Amino acid sequence: MIKLEKLKISLSAETTEIEFKEEIEYKKPKSWLKTVSAFSNGIGGTIYFGVNDNREIIGLEDVQKHIEKISELIKTRIEPLANFNISVITQNNKNVIRLEIIQGTKTPYYYVADGNKIVFVRIGNESVNAPTYIINELIAKGEKLTFDAMPSKYNFDDLSFTLFKATYLQKTGKKLEENDFISFGLMDEKKQLTYAGVLFSDQCPLLQSRIFCTRWNGLDKTSIFEDAVDDKEYSGNLIMLLENGFNFIKNHNKKAWKKLPRTRVEYYDYNERVITELLVNALIHRMYDIVGAEIHIDIYDDRLEIESPGGMYDGTMIQNQDILNIPSKRRNPIIADVFQRLDFMERRGSGFKKIYEALGDKDKIKFYSNRTDFKVTLMNENYSREQEVDNTGDKNYTENYTENYTENYTENINETQRKLIELIKSNPNITQKIMMEETNLSRPAITLNLKQLKDKRIIERVGSDRKGYWKLLI
Repeated sequence: MIKLEKLKISLSAETTEIEFKEEIEYKKPKSWLKTVSAFSNGIGGTIYFGVNDNREIIGLEDVQKHIEKISELIKTRIEPLANFNISVITQNNKNVIRLEIIQGTKTPYYYVADGNKIVFVRIGNESVNAPTYIINELIAKGEKLTFDAMPSKYNFDDLSFTLFKATYLQKTGKKLEENDFISFGLMDEKKQLTYAGVLFSDQCPLLQSRIFCTRWNGLDKTSIFEDAVDDKEYSGNLIMLLENGFNFIKNHNKKAWKKLPRTRVEYYDYNERVITELLVNALIHRMYDIVGAEIHIDIYDDRLEIESPGGMYDGTMIQNQDILNIPSKRRNPIIADVFQRLDFMERRGSGFKKIYEALGDKDKIKFYSNRTDFKVTLMNENYSREQEVDNTGDKNYTENYTENYTENYTENINETQRKLIELIKSNPNITQKIMMEETNLSRPAITLNLKQLKDKRIIERVGSDRKGYWKLLI
């Protein structure tokens, strides 16, 4: 029995790695055994028995009997046998049983009862039934396989690889031979393609190999205008997806500039080197065995978001880690290797470091993951710069910036738009109804002209449609 002067656990809340139980339910052991399954299938975790829902230490009697029963239930109800440690923590003469579950290597770990076998995983602070695609990944991990290395139903001669061969020749100066497909892990000696090989084929019959791209109006997916300025869906092989995704962002990557005494400084919304790194990461680390899932690129006025299926491969949450010291664990190592050969990425995991070096500020980018999704948010450099101009109090800087913005973006506006600018300048809270009255135009005409002014980054809507206001950017 381990005695501690102070219970060394956080009682603030249950988390991905911690769960509290007031009692040990023997008649309904699924209530806690499902968490044993989930912890084994994830990054491990700890269950504390003898702590109630209010995070108060209640304690348990006859702990030796409880320990024996816990061990017996895990051995008979969890398959394969989970790796666990049990200890007792004593505080103020109250005993708490600490059940530590070690991350398993023989995944998936099932809860077995009444002839049924169920796989559980941890989502946030809950243990839930694992969806099929996660079970498939757990099976592959247990067999030391990755999805991209698994054999597909396609033969090498069934598909073509024109783009892949041309890109390889351009990048390396060498022709791609049939034997290279074997050495790269894209097919076996019987010419059966792996899923990595399928993903690099021209036809790429995997329907989930897609990117959905949207440029939204405003700061979210709701607007007084049309919801989206631009909307594209791309499918096909990975090289084409990388190119199309990059070009979509580039088409909406606007450039502002500031006039200096003898030159001018240009500012793009988003650093193109960072964009490439983020797209490559999304393509090589996403889960490809989720039918109906795809990568989403969403561009708003103030930020760019890239979301891909599948969290961190080791089950951890990236927002809880030191980004620069995350070990390189690749969900699709064959795809990553081919991308390295094509000079789209480095073999060693240095992507995060390169991103931070290019941005120069960690606050300009945010990473988030859970068990099913990975999301990165990149802030719009010019949107932030406009806010900086508002707050610097530097008269010369503000005047120069405003002069450039006016010169760049107002020379092609029509008389209606000039009138709308004057109306907004005199009353930032003006409504479309008043605009209609002042200009004698219909609502669709007002909406269209406001949309064009927003696209030119002359105005923006701050806040909600009901309680927000208009802001001039010139």
